Amino acid sequence: MKERCPWPGNDPLYLEYHDREWGVPVHDDRKLFEFLVLEGAQAGLSWITVLRKRENYRKAFENFDPEKIASFGHKKVEELLLHEGLIRNRRKIESVITNAGAFLRVREEFSGFSNYMWSFVEGVPIQNCWKEMGEVPPYTSLAEKLSKDLKKRGFSFVGPTIIYSHMQAVGMVNDHLVSCFRHRELGGPNFRS
Repeated sequence: MKERCPWPGNDPLYLEYHDREWGVPVHDDRKLFEFLVLEGAQAGLSWITVLRKRENYRKAFENFDPEKIASFGHKKVEELLLHEGLIRNRRKIESVITNAGAFLRVREEFSGFSNYMWSFVEGVPIQNCWKEMGEVPPYTSLAEKLSKDLKKRGFSFVGPTIIYSHMQAVGMVNDHLVSCFRHRELGGPNFRS
């Protein structure tokens, strides 16, 4: 049996996410936007709660198409607040729309949202070498820097903890424990400070 990070437990959906997605470098703009939306939805909740609602989010938010989402109006917000498959928090739903507009501006300015995001790590994933879950920080100074810049550009629900989770999810940071089989597969054990 493969050794993994302990956080997915035995949940099949969580295990699939851990083994196939978490920490894999993502350069696709729409996928980066999807993770930004989902990480924002997670604020104050467990990731598995959001993961179980992911397909509902894909359907409700036009497969995370930022152009379509940016045009959502008040009526659409009210409709989404009634959607039982979503986290029905007005601020979180409105932030998806706000963030879609900000995303489009950043994508235009940097010829791709991926170019913008990955510039914060010079295009190369940071390879951490954590031995225990207690060593993994909730956020870093780099996440604070990125969070501050995103807020300046009009994004919401992008605090340092959310952004660090985003960086982990999209492979900007390899925070699999060194004992986890995915750590080495994703470029470990090299350490970069």
